[in-house]
Amino acid sequence: MAQQDKLPHTKILYMDWNCYGGQDMKLALQRCGAVLSYYPFSPRTDRNDAVFEEDFGNAIRSVSPQFVFSFNYFPIISKVCNALEVTYVSWVYDNPLVSLYSYTLANPWNRVFLFDKQEYLFFRNNGIPTVRYLPLAAAPARLGSDASSPAILQKYQADISFVGSLYTEPKHRLYSRLQNLPDFTKGYLDAVMQVQGHVYGISIVEELLNEDILSDLRKACPCPPNSDGVETESYLYSNYFLLRQITAMERTELIQKISSKYPLQLYTKDNTYRCPGCNNHGPIDYYSEAPYVFRHSRINLNISLRSIKSGIPLRAFDIMGSQGFLLSNFQEDFLEYFTPDEDFVYYTDREDLMKQVEYYLSHEKERLEICRNGYEKILLSHTYENRIPILFGDL
Repeated sequence: MAQQDKLPHTKILYMDWNCYGGQDMKLALQRCGAVLSYYPFSPRTDRNDAVFEEDFGNAIRSVSPQFVFSFNYFPIISKVCNALEVTYVSWVYDNPLVSLYSYTLANPWNRVFLFDKQEYLFFRNNGIPTVRYLPLAAAPARLGSDASSPAILQKYQADISFVGSLYTEPKHRLYSRLQNLPDFTKGYLDAVMQVQGHVYGISIVEELLNEDILSDLRKACPCPPNSDGVETESYLYSNYFLLRQITAMERTELIQKISSKYPLQLYTKDNTYRCPGCNNHGPIDYYSEAPYVFRHSRINLNISLRSIKSGIPLRAFDIMGSQGFLLSNFQEDFLEYFTPDEDFVYYTDREDLMKQVEYYLSHEKERLEICRNGYEKILLSHTYENRIPILFGDL
């Protein structure tokens, strides 16, 4: 079937906000024959907003779409779509995403696609029929171009690069708000974070937050659940406070460990971060610059946010879709779609990470073969066009 025949004349109202993958998704939908209308949206819109609900409802009535689409899930969109009996397709690329715990998730007009299989199974096993599992995707036509000028090569060629947040930026430093914790509680949390920091493939933090610990956290920095959802305090504290702190500790530690032996290029929003051997370039544009980093770095690191349980982060698809070499921590979902040491490489612990870095910096033929294999697998099975019939097809 030709790409343009996948969604012939399908009318989609696209919730337009500045999100990762948005430009790629719009182009893919157009190439597949969809008729798009755009509704400007802010992800900060409250769950209940009478003015928005009326205006958005009028937009739906005017366009008469077969689907409303957004990246990530928003209860207020679901609420309006459910009332007007229009299918709401949501493709989630964030984890955690507290809005998934809204009562609206069970609305029958929802199709909510989660990129993390463990997260999907949690909701499905708890009786939510509107969730489905769908990995993220890449746009190799944009990412994988070989057209690089000498100036581009000079700017972006590197041995090792990491693109992403360090979670040391002020907005992410929720753990620092937990002041005046009792010594026992602080020691307990430090121990839990140390253990989790050395364990991949399973998250233990949430289940270890008993009522005594939660009581101390509550006193230090209240974080009440939403009144229209089922998230728990243990979910909020573990995912937004502790797992982000673990991620910050892990990413900075691994960057320091690698850069103590090899030069490392860092692209991150925290442009104040410094360590020997690490060149911090500050933030980088996702569309116009990051693909050059991925394409022209001999090794691209993926160090997943610790709240992602098993899913493949978007960064990993972007790296492979750019014909880049991906060295990642272990994430179970990789094994369902990609072959380790053939399409990508994963490390099992800090020592193994250093061994993999050393090996692939000195084995260029194998490294390039892995780049090609990963890219070809993306081209075959993991483009936005591959995902669109699943998102919008008959169920």
